Amino acid sequence: MAFNRLDPSDFVVSSDAISATLWSTQAAQLTTFFTSSQQEAGSSGDYYLSVYQTASTLTNAAVQFDITYGNALGSGSLVYNSAINGLSPTATIFGQYQDLVLGDENANFTFGAITSSEFYAISFERARYKNALLLGSLTLQIKGPIAASGSITLTDNSAYVSAVTFTEAGRVFQLISGSGGTANTSRQANGYTTDSGSYGWLLPDIGTILLNPKALSAPTSSGGIGFVYSGSASGSGVPNVSPMTSLYQAISASANFQINSQETITSDFIFIRARSSEFNYSENPSFISGSTGEVLYNQFINNPQTYITTVGLYNDVNELLAVAKLSRPLPKDFTSEALVRVKLDF
Repeated sequence: MAFNRLDPSDFVVSSDAISATLWSTQAAQLTTFFTSSQQEAGSSGDYYLSVYQTASTLTNAAVQFDITYGNALGSGSLVYNSAINGLSPTATIFGQYQDLVLGDENANFTFGAITSSEFYAISFERARYKNALLLGSLTLQIKGPIAASGSITLTDNSAYVSAVTFTEAGRVFQLISGSGGTANTSRQANGYTTDSGSYGWLLPDIGTILLNPKALSAPTSSGGIGFVYSGSASGSGVPNVSPMTSLYQAISASANFQINSQETITSDFIFIRARSSEFNYSENPSFISGSTGEVLYNQFINNPQTYITTVGLYNDVNELLAVAKLSRPLPKDFTSEALVRVKLDF
């Protein structure tokens, strides 16, 4: 076995961004949506609604994203304690997103130029969006509650901003009317609704979409679609349909949800050089005598030949860190040199 110390010039670091569809179906567009009655009826159902690509009872069912609703005043869900107003799951969700996104429980969500005390949130399954959501890949269609209210298709404005806004959750982009990163110029004010701000935020670094209820609930004449969740049943305080279910129905009715994930693969290329005078002898017992250390065959004394099959990478205390196997043995003698490129992905 022979060792050579590597020089700094033998190392090259490269980064490649790889994008792929976010959905487990491997299709670019998610067109079928299912929920789990068990999850919805359980304790987590008060806080979020999980959406699957197929019936949740099937073995290949996998959560694609979760829908939740946050309200600073606690509206949209039952209070924890009837004696304490405003403390409910929706208020808890609002506070959690304040900490996660804004880093301040007293800060406000500002969509466009309008401050909002409520939002819908779509959080993608963590394993699906890899490092981040791919900017310009979003196409989300939402249908209004009645046929007359029509629908709206949303995308992000990443192609139209020169300076990126950041929060505690990373980059923030406004949602506008359009698809695949391209704005719908027929919508007024480039996708911003009158007196309601933008349609929401895209937070690519945490795999989250925040929707502005005020913008969506605006009439079509003002750029909205009249989208509101059903109010409370008479005297019960319980919504007929929860905000989360309302948004799920609006998304599933459209059957058009596209978004890609992005992953940065960092590769460390290491160039291993075997020069003409190196690695021509072997310590294998078939090559040298174990007792005397002499070459067993005279013809190998002045004209040896070996075969390189493996490259091992060691640290300064001779600990083996990585092994690279060649696809076939590489012949080596005094008349040849070899250059082996080792690629480490992490």
